[in-house]
Amino acid sequence: MKRKNHRNIPIFIPHLGCPNMCVFCNQRSISGKQSFCRDSVKCEIDEALSTIEKDAEVEIAYFGGSFTGIDRKLMIYLLDVAEEYIRNPRRGSARVTGIRMSTRPDYINSEIMEILSNYHIKTVELGLQSMRDEVLISSKRGHTALDAEKACRLIKDAGYSLIGQMMIGLPGSTLEDEIYTAKKICEMGADGARIYPTVVFYDTELAEMAKRGEYEMLSVDDAVMRSKEVLEIFDKNNVECIRIGLCASDNLLDEEKVMGGANHPALGELVMGEEYFDRMQSEAEHIVAENGDCGVITFTVPRGEMSLAVGQKGKNRKRLEQRFKNHRIVIKEANVPKLVSSFEKRGDGGINCILNQ
Repeated sequence: MKRKNHRNIPIFIPHLGCPNMCVFCNQRSISGKQSFCRDSVKCEIDEALSTIEKDAEVEIAYFGGSFTGIDRKLMIYLLDVAEEYIRNPRRGSARVTGIRMSTRPDYINSEIMEILSNYHIKTVELGLQSMRDEVLISSKRGHTALDAEKACRLIKDAGYSLIGQMMIGLPGSTLEDEIYTAKKICEMGADGARIYPTVVFYDTELAEMAKRGEYEMLSVDDAVMRSKEVLEIFDKNNVECIRIGLCASDNLLDEEKVMGGANHPALGELVMGEEYFDRMQSEAEHIVAENGDCGVITFTVPRGEMSLAVGQKGKNRKRLEQRFKNHRIVIKEANVPKLVSSFEKRGDGGINCILNQ
């Protein structure tokens, strides 16, 4: 279950520490940050802390580059900065409780783990992308699936929380490859996951591949359906998916920077909406099979999840009404628990269903 009072203070370090150039990568466009200035880090943290509620659990998060691959002096400086906030809380501000970082599997080794052991590291996010070597090679990722397994083992053995980042629609990748990757992330002990359907940015090799017809860009619909299949695997294994799709930035709306692919401002909602639809449709089919024409089918969902259940522009409700034409579909929200399904026959022949993702 997601911790509602958890907050990250993201410090973006685009491309620092990464000599590789994966075919899909343009971190300056993805993060919206063109450069990095070490002298501004404390100001960024202070500014962020001033906006966070005091009872929040805060992690200073170094994102964007391969943090454990940057110059050692700079890495230690940034760790020291974060550690200062942990050891000496700012009066009146939310308390920083740990450090989070994103990095690559091949930049996790015993030397790195020894350095990290001196700090309050809580979470390491690994850019796994795929657990199929042929997909990693096609993407010029620069590491193998075995590298990923070794890195995950080191992180879990150190007692850190592990977040596995994977991508949908990489060159040569199929839905079956992505399902396999999701299952491997679960097997490797991940505590959470991020799903990134591929967006094609200009000034990347992937854009050139698309121009040459060597790569077919994902449509939003295809990205939603493939991501939904992956999300269901994480759900079944109790691995929290903390994000689907890239974080919104002005660059994602800039047609001069984005060539195409799975670029939608509410991609995560679309995916979770599809997951909701599947569950409601399955429940409705069961009801009809057991009770015939029951008149009214009412779905009650947890507060705050009404928009997911109804779908964008009422898409899910419309599809259910079309599928079950002899029934009236009602979707409402209430204070209902998670992961509970119950049926209640009413005097008018209707049936209530309580559902949740």
